[in-house]
Amino acid sequence: MQESAPERPSRLVSGTSAFRRLNLALFAAGFSTFAILYCVQPLLPAFSAEFHISAATSSLSLSLSTGLLAIAMLVAGSLSEVWGRKPVMVASLLSSALLTLLSAVAPSWTTFLMIRMLIGITLSGLPAVAMAYVSEEVEPKSIGLAMGLFIGGNAVGGMAGRIFSGVLTDLGSWRMAIGIIGATGLAAAIAAWRSLPASAYFQARRADLSDMLRAFAGHLRDPGLRCLFAEAFLLMGGFVTLYNYLGYRLTAEPYALSQTAIGAIFFSYLIGTASSAWIGGLAERLGRRRVMWVMIVIMMAGLGLTLSQALPVIILGIVAVTAGFFGAHSIASSWVGRRARGTKAQASALYLFCYYLGSSAVGTLGGVFWTSWGWVGVSSLVATLLIIALVLAFYLASLPPLIDQTQAE
Repeated sequence: MQESAPERPSRLVSGTSAFRRLNLALFAAGFSTFAILYCVQPLLPAFSAEFHISAATSSLSLSLSTGLLAIAMLVAGSLSEVWGRKPVMVASLLSSALLTLLSAVAPSWTTFLMIRMLIGITLSGLPAVAMAYVSEEVEPKSIGLAMGLFIGGNAVGGMAGRIFSGVLTDLGSWRMAIGIIGATGLAAAIAAWRSLPASAYFQARRADLSDMLRAFAGHLRDPGLRCLFAEAFLLMGGFVTLYNYLGYRLTAEPYALSQTAIGAIFFSYLIGTASSAWIGGLAERLGRRRVMWVMIVIMMAGLGLTLSQALPVIILGIVAVTAGFFGAHSIASSWVGRRARGTKAQASALYLFCYYLGSSAVGTLGGVFWTSWGWVGVSSLVATLLIIALVLAFYLASLPPLIDQTQAE
């Protein structure tokens, strides 16, 4: 009598200890990745002062990282289909932390930018791969919550990197700040390596460029995925642009805030952490198409508040934009995982390619608008992006769900 193959363990579901361990590990990984990536954002005015460069040139410390990250993720997602999810994620975290330590002692602006470009490449191994990992290992009904918690880790990491870099710069220097963040990233990488569960549902594929291109083309044929990729570009581009030039506005008169005070504004990311997890679960119950457009409207309302001259109103507007953005990102990223058919890593990579391309391209373009027209120019650029994103959200709501989906889309 032929023996049956051993059954694989059940996919992880919310409420279990295994689900909690997975999310703690991914939270630490997301924390490390986004602290390293975004620690330079509040330091743009400091770079301008030390290296005598413009706002747009200073923004390259972030835009070059996110631009290379966008391109490299197209390859990293495919490599994970061959090598496995966990090895690629761990290698990504470790190398990025070491490069961040090296960037803290860069002797010139050019050298610093070159290292930041390498960081963009090495960081690519985590975001797209983690999204595919969650889609494979977690029960469909729990994917929205798991993705929301992972994005929450991203939000806390991005927040902590920005806040600590501002405080540590005031206490010492931007070099000390980036060095400490690199050391923290190294500790987080080691922790993720020790505790991240091995894949149970991953199936290795052979490396084949033609297969990868066919997978990308297949995803791009779906109008729903095309809209989600466009949403990633528009929403992330607007969000990063707003934060890139907020520091220039608030360090100038009449506000004249310190680096520590600028960094403290990033505590609004706590709202993003809460909204990403809560909205992710809400969208699973009510349907993503019914919730997505509401998040964009919240972003638009917050953007309007930032036009005020009163500092408390500006901060309230930033909080609203942050909550709406992370809620929309949680919905869109989990929607990609649900809608993609096969090769989910490539679908996630395309989504995040557009996400970080928006950060890089629009984030630097915002410097031109800031130099020419100040905050009115920046907010006008962001408003245009959000209007287009809202139109696409309504179009997404009109598309029929895939016929084999059992969960609300």
